[in-house]
Amino acid sequence: MNVNVVIPAVYAMCPVLAVFAVVTMLRVRLSQPGWTGRQAVLRITASVYAAAVLSITVFPLTVTWGKYANQAPWYSQINFIPLITLDTTAIPNVIMFFPLGVLLPLISQVNRVRRATAVSALVSLCIEVTQLLCYVIFNNGRSCDINDVLANTLGGMIGYAVVRATLNRRASGSFLRAIALPGSSAHAQVTSVPSA
Repeated sequence: MNVNVVIPAVYAMCPVLAVFAVVTMLRVRLSQPGWTGRQAVLRITASVYAAAVLSITVFPLTVTWGKYANQAPWYSQINFIPLITLDTTAIPNVIMFFPLGVLLPLISQVNRVRRATAVSALVSLCIEVTQLLCYVIFNNGRSCDINDVLANTLGGMIGYAVVRATLNRRASGSFLRAIALPGSSAHAQVTSVPSA
C-alpha cells in the first residue's frame, strides 16, 4: 500500500486551542481563581506558544508508506555529536525557546536557573524524540539533533534569566507578579516584595 498524506498543523492545533479557549472563557465567567483577567490571558498566551512550537517542530505531519517512504535507517537520522554541525539554524532554535524561559516562573514553580535549564532541555529532548518517532512510524523527513537540544536549552535559560532580572525591578516586577499564576514562583514573591 502506497500512502503519502500531509496533515497540516491547523487540523490538529486549531481544535485543541478552540477547546482550551472555551474552557478558559467558562472559568473566567465563573471567576475561578487563577483564571480571571490577566491570568487568563497568560494561560491563553502559553497555550498559543505551545501550539506554535508544535507547529514548527512536529507539523506538518507527513505520513508515507510504500514507494513514498524514506529508505534511510532511523539511526541515520540522529546526530549525537554536539557542535560539529552547528550552524545558523541554532539562532532560530535559541529564539524559539526564549519564551519558554520567560513563561516558566510565571506559570510554574521553577525558581532556579538550573531548574529552568533542566526543564528547557527536557522539553527540547521530548521534541527531538517525537521527531525521531515520527520518522520511525510515519517515514517522514524528521531528524534528531543534539545541537537543537543545546540551542533550545540556551534559549530557555536566557529567557528565564531575563524574566528573573525583570522581576527584581519594581514597576515591571509588580506587573509580572500580578499576571503570574497562583502557585508559580513569580506569584510567590508577592509577599516578599516591599510595598511602594
